[in-house]
Amino acid sequence: MRITGGKARGIPLLLPKGDAVRPATDAMRQAVFSSLAARVEGARFLDLFAGSGAYGLEALSRGAAGGVFVEQNARTADFIRQNIGAVCKSLGRETTGLQVVTADATHVMPGGAPDLVFIDPPYEIIPEVAPKLFARLEELLAPKADALVVFEMPGGLELSPAGWTCVKRLGKGARQPTVAIFRSSRAAP
Repeated sequence: MRITGGKARGIPLLLPKGDAVRPATDAMRQAVFSSLAARVEGARFLDLFAGSGAYGLEALSRGAAGGVFVEQNARTADFIRQNIGAVCKSLGRETTGLQVVTADATHVMPGGAPDLVFIDPPYEIIPEVAPKLFARLEELLAPKADALVVFEMPGGLELSPAGWTCVKRLGKGARQPTVAIFRSSRAAP
């Protein structure tokens, strides 16, 4: 697994051994960031259920200003810190503006309103956590109605959170990972 684009392209990302982390595939991240395009430059992000930190680090490589990674598993959070160090070294920048929070992503929404939110939870808990996450994000993102929520899920799952509009769906197949990009229904089209 590696960074797929931007200035840190090709930098490998470390993962804990075992099945504790199901990282977003390189192809899925490429599709997501092709869709986000100019929205990434200078953006602040929130990476929930961060795992390896791949989504947030990909954003950083492509010009994001910084953000917060939230990962409940302390050991996995240590891998995120190592990955931040490797990507920042490649970019020739300090780790300033990047934070790793070891906490339950459904309870912690740190910092100010981000421009981009990446959510890649364990698939089996999505029906339980999605309503909680979108309710909390509605509050957090109130100052930034044009913020985007990038939610990775199985292709056979449909989410229709109240107050949110799915503006794009990436990926095909009921058994394949897909990404839905949501925007608050309050945002201008």
